[in-house]
Amino acid sequence: MKNVLIAGLLFFSVVGLKAQQKSEKEPFTRPKLVVGIVVDQMRYDYLVRFYDKYGDDGFKRMINEGFNCKNNHFNYIPTKTAAGHASVYTGTTPKTHGIIGNDWYDKNEDRSVYCTEDETVNSLGTVTDAGKMSPRRMVSSTMTDQLKLATASQGKVIGVSLKDRGSILPAGHAADGAYWFQGKDEGHWVTSTYYMDALPNWVEKFNKSDAAEKYKKVWNPLYDIDTYTESIADNNDFEQYFKGEEAPVFPHDLPKLWDDNGKFDLLKGVPFGNSLTVDFAEAAIKGENLGADKITDFIAVSFSATDYVGHRFGVSAKETEDTYLRLDKDLGRLFTFLDKEVGKGTYTVFLTSDHAAVEVPSYLEAENIPGGNFSKKEFYTPLNAFLNTKFGSDKLIKNFSNEQLFLDQELIKKLGLTSEEVENAIVGEVKNYKNVAEAYTGTSMRNQEFTKGQASRLQMGYNFNRSGDVLLALSPGYINSTSRKGTTHGTGYAYDTHAPLLFFGQGINHGQTVKRTEIPDIANTICSLLGITFPSGKSGEPIPEVIQ
Repeated sequence: MKNVLIAGLLFFSVVGLKAQQKSEKEPFTRPKLVVGIVVDQMRYDYLVRFYDKYGDDGFKRMINEGFNCKNNHFNYIPTKTAAGHASVYTGTTPKTHGIIGNDWYDKNEDRSVYCTEDETVNSLGTVTDAGKMSPRRMVSSTMTDQLKLATASQGKVIGVSLKDRGSILPAGHAADGAYWFQGKDEGHWVTSTYYMDALPNWVEKFNKSDAAEKYKKVWNPLYDIDTYTESIADNNDFEQYFKGEEAPVFPHDLPKLWDDNGKFDLLKGVPFGNSLTVDFAEAAIKGENLGADKITDFIAVSFSATDYVGHRFGVSAKETEDTYLRLDKDLGRLFTFLDKEVGKGTYTVFLTSDHAAVEVPSYLEAENIPGGNFSKKEFYTPLNAFLNTKFGSDKLIKNFSNEQLFLDQELIKKLGLTSEEVENAIVGEVKNYKNVAEAYTGTSMRNQEFTKGQASRLQMGYNFNRSGDVLLALSPGYINSTSRKGTTHGTGYAYDTHAPLLFFGQGINHGQTVKRTEIPDIANTICSLLGITFPSGKSGEPIPEVIQ
């Protein structure tokens, strides 16, 4: 009887201790390292289309061990690289963070400006002006900024990408470093004095190695090209090709193409650029001792080669398929490195895209699917004639960029007009123009609340200080380009907005959802996981199914 009583007391003590431990469990997770991955121009369907050819260590590992948001979308227009990276990391849209495109017409400076240009800083690692960049044009904070604030700057933040904007905007304003690749004759990773006074020793060492030079080789298919049945014929009329080639077909002999295609810049447009990015990311993790202690660090990695390949060859090219099969292996290599260097189960990863892409419009036409090229000339000529007839001037439009019209406000005043009446007249006119699906005035973007469709997405991309006076939405399948080969992005249609969203690692549930999620939700989910304040412009919401 005594033994039974003792056993009972021990049982309830253990149960009580476990209950106490459970109740005292922290309501957030502190991984040693967060790895944010953006795959430039990746469509969601690339996960599905190439799934059977992926290995077990890359995309499949994220799906099998983590959480897959299958219905993830951008909720604004325009879907461009800079806007996408900024939106992923600020947890909001261009309406708030201010990055309304890769470049845009600045009404105050009366010129086109680039999203990260900054004449107040200097280049490090290059003799060119390629390093004169900073995040100063982004006007809200990022989740990486919030991590710096939450850890009193003890948590390190590093950005890595072939593109400056793919590194700088995710790393945020308070980063310890952001690095991008300078091609041409140099082949170096560079930065700016915004972050530091001199390159760290580990970067200097990396630049002096043959890390970039070793990828100057022939690009052959990773596997037998006849097995690439998810893609159209290798030789077709829908793809661009490198200077010096006669057809857009394998093999692509980089040594022979080198001088005519920008030398080291050529690496940006082939899958080896992604491999080089992993090489540098691993060097950054080691060089900066990321994930080495209990204070959370963050590395933001953007794979840019996928975008260059996609633009040149299109969605259904064998080169695009090969690029993603190679990226899958690079991801597996990175995750294996993290297991060893940081510790399996002690880091958290998310993977998404900055935008997707439309099939090459001429290919759509060949398949009898609506699509084609929007002619800027055919749009401008009748519109200016209309404005001249109605208002006595064909000089009222000062700039047309990102499918937005910027009006000459001084000329409008001189003519005794108001901006609103000119805007309304333009919208009334262009509604009859070929391949213009919808048009809205800047006045309506400021004064009305749109909740559905293209109007809502345009409004989420409309910035009070920076956006144009008339906003256009082209017809589905159409692109603002004169080229009949290759593709692009920028619209609010599903082919441009549907992007992958995968989470895995410490604190992440295993599962999937087809519930709609949106790009601004990512930063707020990670901030909730870490138990830190949301970014200053936060408009998205955490995804509760993702977090344990």
